[in-house]
Amino acid sequence: MRLTDVRRLTGASLALDRPGAAGEAVDIPDAVLGPVLTLWRRFARTLLDAVGWSAESIAVRPYPGGASLAVTAPIDGLYAATDLIERAWDMTQGALDGGAPDQSTIVADLTRSIGSEANPKIVALAKAAQDRGATFLVGEDQVSIGLGVRGRRWPDSAPPEPSAVDWDALGDIPVAMVTGTNGKSTTVRLTAAIAAAAGRVVGQCSSDWVRVGNEIVDTGDYSGPSGARQAARDPRTEVAILETARGGLMRRGLAIPRADVCLITNVAADHLGDYGIADVPALAEAKFLVASALRPGGRLVLNADDRELVRRGARHDGDIAWFSLAPDAHGLDPWIAAGGPAAVLRDGWLTLARDGATVPVLEVGAFPLGMNGAARFNIANALGAICVAEALGLPVEAMRDGLAGFTGSPDENPGRGNFIELGGVTVVVDFAHNPHGVAALLEALATLPAKRRAVLLGQAGDRSDADTAEMTRVVWAARPDLVVVKELPGKLRGRKLGELPAVIAAELRRLGAPDQAITLTGDEIEATRAALEWARPGDLLVLLIHEDRQPVMALLASLQRRGWRPGQPLDAPA
Repeated sequence: MRLTDVRRLTGASLALDRPGAAGEAVDIPDAVLGPVLTLWRRFARTLLDAVGWSAESIAVRPYPGGASLAVTAPIDGLYAATDLIERAWDMTQGALDGGAPDQSTIVADLTRSIGSEANPKIVALAKAAQDRGATFLVGEDQVSIGLGVRGRRWPDSAPPEPSAVDWDALGDIPVAMVTGTNGKSTTVRLTAAIAAAAGRVVGQCSSDWVRVGNEIVDTGDYSGPSGARQAARDPRTEVAILETARGGLMRRGLAIPRADVCLITNVAADHLGDYGIADVPALAEAKFLVASALRPGGRLVLNADDRELVRRGARHDGDIAWFSLAPDAHGLDPWIAAGGPAAVLRDGWLTLARDGATVPVLEVGAFPLGMNGAARFNIANALGAICVAEALGLPVEAMRDGLAGFTGSPDENPGRGNFIELGGVTVVVDFAHNPHGVAALLEALATLPAKRRAVLLGQAGDRSDADTAEMTRVVWAARPDLVVVKELPGKLRGRKLGELPAVIAAELRRLGAPDQAITLTGDEIEATRAALEWARPGDLLVLLIHEDRQPVMALLASLQRRGWRPGQPLDAPA
């Protein structure tokens, strides 16, 4: 038995409805799981009472072989709360071993930790904001009240007294959160394009950047709390549209406590096993956490083509909008006739239904990311974006202009279906990284003419052999002429180099792939070069890039500038 991933929860989480801390107790035999959790609860309560935190609560979320252990804590005591979880675990293990650490020493240490972290000014400011219904955020060495153009920030080392705050000048801006398994980043960017077309300054965060208006504020994976706070706090932001990934929700909880609209794109098997999330229903539960952030009257947007979302949506007692590629097949007509909001694909048009009337927004052929109807996953993303835009009060004209003007270039939507022409070779760079996403991408690309097709394939080390084999089957079902098997050295996560490529190659051979259809390479740059060296005019290269997108895109851009053609050296002459 061991305790791992002890962390602060800066917002509401699966376990808690407010800030606190959590840890994962793992490798616990099922036969003793109940007694172990009972002991930990007892010791955690003893320590909470002993340090003066009697009003704080305890939560335990069991799962096969372990449990999430959590406690609420004052906002200025979250690090001390992680210590408390660990000390209660030490006491639990000690009791199981026939002894126990000295409780008085533990309490003294925790008391010192709480004292050194205490910041009464932040606590007072947070309470004053809560009493006035204003959003209060802490993080990135700042505290803030309100959001965007209606907010203000201070260093957390010098927060103001509540009496010194001009409360009448502070308030919130519209906030949308987007989560799901696939399509989050694209949906965020499509919604941002609609809002921009309506004349709003959008603060957005995603797995690639924080962007405000046309300025990229920072690059990197900002689909978690830090990115959300940066985008929503920026004094230029009039509307915040925030990618809210599962990892950030599980590690830190909700970054922004209130939202006007939350969208869940879909739920499919991905990252199973993390934080005790063992199956798709449990994953859906984690993603539905965003619904708890909805303000009174806020709207939840769900994919009617996803059975798990439909099942859980039936239990949501608030306002819902649905989107669907097949409204007839999924029974949306009665909903629409009764006045329910929805965005659906009908007769080749993206349409918006509200108040019992249906409004055409954009013909599919005029939506660049739709690939004339072939990229159904992007059409679904656009329908979700229409629902969010409608909930934010944006006009249909902006929906039309924003979607029609979004070309999906590397600048607009990096790593998501980026098409590059190189000397008669069509190269597609995409981030698809699970069977659901890869299958949707390859299905769309199957409509493109190509003499031969190659796919780059690799997996991160936290995927099981079974998951990796499933991904391999999805790729081979698309009948590529070549599979370039890559390594992800920055995402080994405990695996050895070559371990997962060997699983992929073995599965390809089991499926009947000949040796000439399999190329084993190193990292993504090496894999890209191998695909380009193989290519001939008329070929299609599908580069599933997860780690080295920037250097890969730089290589492709360099070749495009040089007018490179297949058969020529990839390295520029000296």
